[in-house]
Amino acid sequence: MLKTLGTQIKEYKFVSIMTPVFMILEVIFETLIPLLMASIIDEGVMKGDLRHIYIMGGWMLVLALLGLWSGAMGGKYGAEAATGLAKNLRLAMYENIQTFSFSNIDKYSTSGLVTRLTTDVTNIQNAYQMILRMCMRAPMSLICAMAMAFYVNAKVATIYLIAVIFLGSILLFLIRKTMKYFDQVFRKYDDLNESVQENVSAIRVVKAYSREEFERSKFRRASENVYKMFVKAESMIVLNMPLMQFTVYGCILLISWLGAHMIVGGSMQTGDLSALLAYCMNILMSLMMLSMVFVMITMSIASGERICEVLEERSDIVNPADPVMEVSDGRIAFDHVVFRYKKEASDPVLKDINLEIHSGETIGILGGTGSAKSSLVNLISRLYDVSEGAVYVGGKDVREYDLDVLRNKVAVVLQNNVLFSGTILDNLRWGDPDATEEECRHACKLACADEFIQKLPDGYQTYIEQGGTNVSGGQKQRLCIARALMKKPKILILDDSTSAVDTATDAKIRRTFAEEIPETTKLIIAQRITSIEHCDRIIVMDDGKVDDFGTPEELLERNVIYREVFESQVNGNGDFDEPGKEV
Repeated sequence: MLKTLGTQIKEYKFVSIMTPVFMILEVIFETLIPLLMASIIDEGVMKGDLRHIYIMGGWMLVLALLGLWSGAMGGKYGAEAATGLAKNLRLAMYENIQTFSFSNIDKYSTSGLVTRLTTDVTNIQNAYQMILRMCMRAPMSLICAMAMAFYVNAKVATIYLIAVIFLGSILLFLIRKTMKYFDQVFRKYDDLNESVQENVSAIRVVKAYSREEFERSKFRRASENVYKMFVKAESMIVLNMPLMQFTVYGCILLISWLGAHMIVGGSMQTGDLSALLAYCMNILMSLMMLSMVFVMITMSIASGERICEVLEERSDIVNPADPVMEVSDGRIAFDHVVFRYKKEASDPVLKDINLEIHSGETIGILGGTGSAKSSLVNLISRLYDVSEGAVYVGGKDVREYDLDVLRNKVAVVLQNNVLFSGTILDNLRWGDPDATEEECRHACKLACADEFIQKLPDGYQTYIEQGGTNVSGGQKQRLCIARALMKKPKILILDDSTSAVDTATDAKIRRTFAEEIPETTKLIIAQRITSIEHCDRIIVMDDGKVDDFGTPEELLERNVIYREVFESQVNGNGDFDEPGKEV
C-alpha cells in the first residue's frame, strides 16, 4: 500500500523532504529556549546581572523568530505536499477508472468510487500532512527534550521516561481497538453516498410516487449508521485526552515536589527546575501530537487500502502486442461463443453462439427480458471478452484489434442513453471531436433529430443539462443515435434505442439508414416487431441461446417464439412480455 501511494508523490518530493527539515529546525530552536531561560534565572536574576539578562533575552528572541519562520515554512511546504499528493491520487484513480472494462466497473458501486475519490483521498491528504509535520516534529521534540532533561538532571528526568512508557502503551491499546471501527465506517459512507446519488438522479420518480418520506428515512438510517460507527471510534479515542492530562499534571506535581526538595538540599538550582518543567510540557505535548497522528493514520489506513484497490485494479481487456489498426468491413461472426460475467459462474449467460452476419446487413435481435440480447452485442465492440470461443469483426478476432480502432468503427447506442452537460454540438462531437457543424447537422438529419433541434431557441447551441434532463426520452435517444453516426462506423448497434420514439419516426430512421448508410452493418435490438420486421434477418434469442436466425418471413413460418410475438403485437396489440404468453 505504501509503495502504491508513494509513487503518487511525484513532483512533490522536494517539498515533502523540506517539510520535515524545517520541522526539525523548529524543534531545535524551541529546545534551546528553556536552557537560555534557566541561564537568565540562575545567572541573571539570582545574581542581579542585567547585562546577562539582556544578552540571553536577545538570543531567546532570535531563536523564537527562527522557530516561527521554520514552523511557517514547514506548514507551507507540508500543505503543498499534501494537497499535491491528493491531486495526484484523484487524477491517478480517475485515469485508471477510464481504462476499466465493464467487468472491472462491475466490481465497484458508483457511490463507492465517489467516496474513494473524495472522502478517502481527503483522509490521506490530512494524514500525509500530519506525518510530514507532526511525525517528524513530535518525535524530534520528544527526543531533544528528553535528552536535555537528562542533561539538566537525570534523576528527575526518569519521571518523564516512566510517563512516556505509560502513555505509549495506552496509545497502542487505543489504536488497536479503534482500527476496526474506522475500517467499517468508510463502507457506511458508501451507503450514504449511494442514497444521495440515487435520490438526486431519480428525483422525478421519487416525487411522482410521493416517496420523499421513504427516501428521507433511508438516508436517515444510512446517516445514523455512520454516526454510530464514528461514536464507537471516537469514544475510544477521547480516552486519550484525560489520560494525557492526568499524566501531565502528575508529572508536574512529582517534578515540583522532587525539584523543591533538591533545591532546598542544594543539589539543584531554581533555573534548572524551570527548564525541567518546560521540557515536561514539551515531552507530553509531543506525545499528545503523536497520539493525534496515530489516530489520523489509523483512519487513513482504511482509506489507503480502498484507494489502492482502485489504483492497482488492472483492466482485463487490454491491447494486444501488435494490434490491427484497421477494420476492413462490417462482417461479424460468432464462433462457439460462451460468455460469463464472472469467471467463477457455473451457468453461462451466452451458450455456444454461432452466427455469421454479412457486411451491410440490417439484423434485428428479438428476445424476452433476460435472454442476453445486450450481452451478445456487447461482445462485438469488446466491452466484455468472451469466456470461450471467439468474436470476429471484419474477418479478425476482436482481441487482435487496437481497442480505440475497434470501438471507433463499432458504434453502440446503449440501452441507457446518456447525454453529458454541454451544448448539443458538444455532445455530438463525442463521436468525432473534429466534426464541423454541417457534419453534425447531417448526422442529426439521419437520426431525425434535426427537426426538433431547429425548434429549440438556441438550436445546436442549446445547453444540455447533466444526464439530458431538459430533453425528452425520444429526443435523447435520437441525439445518442446521431452521436454514434458521427463516428462513421462500419457497424452500428442500437440496443433498444428507439423505444421512446413514436412508430412513424422509428420507421423514418430505419428508412434513412437503409438509404444513407447501406454499407454499415446495423444491429437493432427491439421489443417492437415493427422496429425489426423490415430487417434483412432476425436473431431470436431465448435463455442465452440463438433459438433461430432467418428472414422475417422464414421466422413467421417456422419459429414459435417469433410467431407468437408477431401475433400478440400486430394482431393483438400486445407486448413481448405480455402476461400469459409462453415465450
